Amino acid sequence: QVQLVESGGGLVQPGGSLRLSCKASGSIFSMNAMGWFRQAPGKGRELVAAITRGDRTNYADSVKGRFTISRDNAGNTVYLQMNSLNPEDTAVYYCFAGAFMENTAKYYPNYWGQGTQVTVSS
Repeated sequence: QVQLVESGGGLVQPGGSLRLSCKASGSIFSMNAMGWFRQAPGKGRELVAAITRGDRTNYADSVKGRFTISRDNAGNTVYLQMNSLNPEDTAVYYCFAGAFMENTAKYYPNYWGQGTQVTVSS
């Protein structure tokens, strides 16, 4: 089992910044990827950013150049630095831990955090 605890969400004005954190505990050795999905009201869950144990990163086109994903040296905490936020970034952000498959170039979440609300509004 893997437990994921998120922090860092909140209300920010357009153009502002937030940093999300996700700390993993438990059997994280079996996971080779962590990252973030988000879900806006009335929309499906979408991948925002992810990072593998080999430090391969992937970003949604809508956040490239504005968001940066990173992890600590131990590999059990992942961060999402979000800059130049706009109202379209408003969503519940979910941390995940799972697998990255080279043959499909896709991420497969096995565990989810509880979600943290990010609201961008003036």
